[in-house]
Amino acid sequence: MTKRDFISLLITVLLTTVSFAEAQQPGKISRIGILISTSPSMAAPRIQALQQGLHELGYIEGKNIIIEYRYAEGKLEPLPQLADELVRLKLDLIVTDTSRATQAAKDATKTIAVVFTSANDPVGDRQVASLARPGGNLTGFSLLALDLNAKRLELLKETVPKVTQIGFLTRMGAGTADERFKEAEVDAQRLGLRLHRLGAKGVDDLEGVFEAAKREGVQAMLAHPSTFVVTNRARIIELAVKHRLPVIYSGWESAAAGGLMSYGLDIVDNYRRAAIYVDKILKGTKPADLPVQQPMKFEFVINLKAARQIALTIPPNVLARADRVIR
Repeated sequence: MTKRDFISLLITVLLTTVSFAEAQQPGKISRIGILISTSPSMAAPRIQALQQGLHELGYIEGKNIIIEYRYAEGKLEPLPQLADELVRLKLDLIVTDTSRATQAAKDATKTIAVVFTSANDPVGDRQVASLARPGGNLTGFSLLALDLNAKRLELLKETVPKVTQIGFLTRMGAGTADERFKEAEVDAQRLGLRLHRLGAKGVDDLEGVFEAAKREGVQAMLAHPSTFVVTNRARIIELAVKHRLPVIYSGWESAAAGGLMSYGLDIVDNYRRAAIYVDKILKGTKPADLPVQQPMKFEFVINLKAARQIALTIPPNVLARADRVIR
């Protein structure tokens, strides 16, 4: 063997060894956190949509991605601590649900990417600079919550044509509730309706809130989108039946759980789409370069069983507009 042949053989062996070693090395395992304001059972359909979206993009939990879950169980107070816990794990990215959870993550880190799935008003809440150019380390999907209460009021008025007094149910002391009420009040006045602010400190206050609503002449109710309403929807639905009050909710889950009707975005679709942003960021795209996305799918759901429970007949023109009817 000549010296040239020996060197050529040595280079071939070295290159083969390096290639084999690289092939044996496992791929990078991404680590993300999910910060949820509600409980695991409440969030299950949404989390499953996110997991499905990630799976379709090639992520398999426990193999090439590790997911840390934190749930606040419907309470606001634990969110900052839970966000800090996730940051200390030195994750690649954090997914959040509500505006409160998003704010907790924003306060906890300026470097870890945050993808929010359901922010009420990310610009107004100063979580991003603008929808087109978020800036910073946050981006995600908004709820358009500012615009949808007007539509819900319209649907209530069409469903109960003689209604003049509508309750606005929310958690007492909620950060953005005052602003949202004032905006909804303007829409109510345009429709010839009077809006009553109904605030509850906790689930134990709800019975008294419904009793006070009846005393004030409230004829129907709008359950303002909030963690409080989602967490306590079973009790709210129960009291609505007891007091025979038509209530419109923001998410189809409430109608499916026995609520009269709901109008809002398909929040599960937001979680499914969030998987795309998670994938892009894990592959190197900066959150600042990903515009905040608006909802693409909206649903009007009517539960006829719930209507019968409060002796309410849904007008045919309203029934015809429903995307889904639960019988």
